[in-house]
Amino acid sequence: MRPSRRFDSETALALAHAACLGAGASEAAARSLARATVAAELRGKANVGFRHLVDYLDAFARGRIARDATPVLTSPAPAMIQCDAAGGLAQLGFDLAFADFFRRAKDLGIAVFSQANSFTTGELGDYVRRLADAGLVGLAATNGPALVAVPGGKGPVYCTNPLAFAAPLAHGPPLVIDQASSATAYVNVRARAERGESLPPGWAVDAQGFDTTDASAAMRGALLTFGGSRGANIALMVEVLAAGLTGANWSLDAPAFTSGAESPAVGLLVMALAPALLDPGFAERLEAQCRRLGERGVYVPGLGAPLEVIELESELVETIEAYSRSP
Repeated sequence: MRPSRRFDSETALALAHAACLGAGASEAAARSLARATVAAELRGKANVGFRHLVDYLDAFARGRIARDATPVLTSPAPAMIQCDAAGGLAQLGFDLAFADFFRRAKDLGIAVFSQANSFTTGELGDYVRRLADAGLVGLAATNGPALVAVPGGKGPVYCTNPLAFAAPLAHGPPLVIDQASSATAYVNVRARAERGESLPPGWAVDAQGFDTTDASAAMRGALLTFGGSRGANIALMVEVLAAGLTGANWSLDAPAFTSGAESPAVGLLVMALAPALLDPGFAERLEAQCRRLGERGVYVPGLGAPLEVIELESELVETIEAYSRSP
C-alpha cells in the first residue's frame, strides 16, 4: 500500500488553492478550481479531484489555460447566458454566471448557460448538483479533445462527451447522474495505466484499432463508446449540444488538454428548469419514487453522504505542493 496523507475540507482547499496560485492562476480562478477539486473528492470522485488537478496545474504552467483570462458574459435572450471563457477555466465562467443563471431559471422557468473557449470542465456533475441544491433541475453536456472511437470509424472522433443530470429531493442530497458516453472515463484508463492494471474488454482499442485490455496500449489508441452505436449516438448528441450550440471547438479540432501550449477551447451547455412551476410537489414525489426504487434494489446515484476526510497518496500531495513553492 502506498503511503498517504489525510485532509479535512479546509486543509484540502488550502492545498489546492496554494498550488493553483503557484502555477500562475488568478485569485478568482484559484478559488473556483480549488472548490471544484475538493467537492469532487468529497463526493468520492477522486479521478476528477486532486489527480485531475495536476492536469490543470500543468496547463496553467504551460499556457494551455490562460492565466489572466476574464470570462465575458453576455445575454442574447432573457433565458440565455453566453460566456466566452477566454481560454480560461470552465468552472470560473460558470461561477461568475451562477447567481444570474439561477435567478433567470426561477423567474422564467427555464434558462440556458452556454460557454465556449474553455479548458475541460472537470466533474460535470458538480454543475448540475449546484442547481439541484438550489431547487432546480439541471442538465449539462460538455466535450473535449477527441479520445473516443466509434464502431466502424477511423480513429478517435469524440471526447468522452459526458452528460450530467440532477434533480432536487424534498430532503437530503439530490439525485445526480453523471456519466460519459464512452465505456469509461479517460481518467480511469490513465489511472489504470499508471498502476499497471489491465482494462475490462470493450473499453478501448490500441493504436491499430484492435480491441485491447492493456491500459498503456489504450492510451496510445482510443476509448470506445458504451453500447456500440447507441453510445456513439449519445456522444454525437452531446457534441452538438456542447460544441455546436456553444460555438466551441468540435472534439476533432480541439488541441490536447495534456500537452502543447494551446487551449482545447471546448464547450459546456447547462440547462436549468424550475420544477415547482410545473409540479409544486415535484421534490416530494421524486423523493418517494427514489425510495420505492431503492426498495426494489435499484441504485439511485448521488444520494450518498459526502466524505468527511480526503485521503491522498503522499506522492500526489508532493507533486501538488511543488507547484505552491514555484517562483
